[in-house]
Amino acid sequence: MDADARVLGAPHNALVTALLTDTYQLTMAYAYWRNGTHDRHAVFELFFRANPFNGEFTVFAGLEEALRYVSNFGFTRDDVAYLKSTPVGANMEEEFFDFLLTLDGRELKVYAQHEGSVVFPRVPLLRVEGPLAVVQLLETTLLCLVNYASLVATNAARHRLVAGPDVSLLEFGLRRAQGVDGGVSASRYAYLGGFDATSNVEAGRQFGIPIKGTHAHSYVQSHAGWDCVRNPKLALSAKAGGEGKKACDDFPALVRDKMRQLERIRDDMEVDLQWTETNESELAAFTSYALAFPSSFLALVDTYDVLKSGLPNFCAVALALRELGYAALGIRLDSGDLSYLSKRARVFLVNVERLLGTKIADNLSAVTITASNDIHEEVLYSLRQHGHEIDAFGIGTHLVTCLKQPALGCVYKLVEVDGVPRIKLSEDIGKVTIPGCKNAYRMFSQTGEAIVDVMTRRDEPAPKIGERILCRHPFLESKRAYVVPSKVEPLFHLMWDGARGVNADVDLSLETSRARCAESIRQLRSDHLRYTNPTPYKVSVSASLYDFIHTLWLAEAPVGELR
Repeated sequence: MDADARVLGAPHNALVTALLTDTYQLTMAYAYWRNGTHDRHAVFELFFRANPFNGEFTVFAGLEEALRYVSNFGFTRDDVAYLKSTPVGANMEEEFFDFLLTLDGRELKVYAQHEGSVVFPRVPLLRVEGPLAVVQLLETTLLCLVNYASLVATNAARHRLVAGPDVSLLEFGLRRAQGVDGGVSASRYAYLGGFDATSNVEAGRQFGIPIKGTHAHSYVQSHAGWDCVRNPKLALSAKAGGEGKKACDDFPALVRDKMRQLERIRDDMEVDLQWTETNESELAAFTSYALAFPSSFLALVDTYDVLKSGLPNFCAVALALRELGYAALGIRLDSGDLSYLSKRARVFLVNVERLLGTKIADNLSAVTITASNDIHEEVLYSLRQHGHEIDAFGIGTHLVTCLKQPALGCVYKLVEVDGVPRIKLSEDIGKVTIPGCKNAYRMFSQTGEAIVDVMTRRDEPAPKIGERILCRHPFLESKRAYVVPSKVEPLFHLMWDGARGVNADVDLSLETSRARCAESIRQLRSDHLRYTNPTPYKVSVSASLYDFIHTLWLAEAPVGELR
C-alpha cells in the first residue's frame, strides 16, 4: 500500500477471513491460475433482482464491512496449510498456494452506492474491478456481508414508515437472533434503518448505539413482599433542592401512603378502571426498582393485571418519587390488546392527575407508554388504524430474523473481461444480466422527488439537467419514457482505489449512513412507500445500452433448428 493509503481496520467479526468463502471460489481461482488467465481484468457487479417484504424499495447496508474485508484481504500461512490438508487442496499444485499468499486488494477498485441509500433491483450496489482470480474470490464474502445487512436495514426502515416519525423504536431482538453475529449485526443495521436504540449492550459499545432497557417479569416475580425491599432510603432529587437535605429514610412507607391516597379517589374513577386490592409483591418490586433507578423509573405493569394492579401500583410509586423531586418515565405493556390497554392506561393516568390535582400528580398523564409483545409491521399498521396511546415500541423477533422474508437474494455476476462485455442468458428473463461496465444515475422531478434510475454504458455522457433522455426497460420493448430531470445524481462512487485504499472523502460512519437512509426515503414519492400495493419505482437503461443488450443477446444465444 502507499504510505498515505487509507486502510480500514479488520472486520468487526473475526470470522471474516479469506477462508470465509465457498469451495468453488477456490477451485475456480485454481483453474484460472492453472490456465494462466488469473490476471485478466474482470468486472463483477453485486445486485439484487426484487425488493423484499412485498415492498418497492431496499436500503443498502454492509458497505463499511465490505471495505474492511477488501482492506484486509489476504491468505495467511495457516489458511494455506489448512487448504493443503483438504481433499480439494490435495489436487492443487504447490505453486498455487504460493500464489495465494501474494494476493491482496492493491489491484482492486470498488465502486458503490453510498451506505444507507435507497436502492432498487438490477442497479448494482457494488462494482468490483481487478484481476479475475481475486475478484472471483471476493464473491461469497461480499454477498454475505451485504445480503443480511441490507435486509435488516430495509426491515427496520419499513417498521419506521408504518410506525410513523413520532414514536420511538427500540430493537429488542438479541435473544431471538440467528446467533451472536446475527444479533450484533441486527442491532447495528436496525439503527441505520431508523430505530432509535437497542437493548444489545455489546452493539452499543461497538457502534455507539444508544442502549435502553428496564426490567423483566422475573424481577417482579422475585419479590414476595415488602421484606424483599432491604434498602429503603432514598435521597431527595437535586432538582428538588435535595443536596444537603435529609433523605427519605423509608421510601416504601411513602409509597404505601400514596397508595392509600389513590384508594381514596378510586371510586371516582371510571368503573372499568376501579380496582380492589393490587398485588402487594408487585408494589414492593416497583418500589425496589424505583429505589435503584429513581430518575429513570419505568415499570413493566402486566405481570398480574394491567388495570387492576400494575397501573395503580405504578402510580403509587410515581407519586412517591414526585414528592422527592423525581419524575417517573412510564410503563411498559408486554401482553394483551395493546390498542385497548394503552388507551385505557392513558385514561387511568389522566384521571389520577385530574382527581389528585397537578400539585400532587403533575405530568403523570404524560408519562411514556412502551409496548412490546411480538410486534411487527402488520401489528404497527393495525395499531395505527385502530388508534393507540403508545409512545415507544420494543421490537425483536420479526425485526432481527426478518421472518416475513429471510433472504434478500443478492447476486454477484461477471459483466466484463478484458474490456469485453459479457452476458448471462436464461429462459427466466429475470435472470438475464445487463452486460458491460456501467454507470448509473438517479433523476429527479420538478418537485424534487426521485422518479427513475437509469443505467448507461460506461463511455456515455451523463444525463443533463433540463435535457430530455429516453429511458427504456432493459428487456420489454414497449416500456419506455422520456425524462427531463431537474436534478441528476450519480449513484456509483469510487470507494476503494487499489494501493491508495479507501477514498479520502468517503464517510462510513453509522450516524451518516442513518441520516442518509432517512433522507433517501424522504426523496421518494409516497406511493412508492405505502404499505399496501406500492407503486414500483422505475429502473431503466439508456437507449444505447438497450440496443447493446439486445445485440449481444442475439450474438450469444444459440440458434435453434426445427426438423
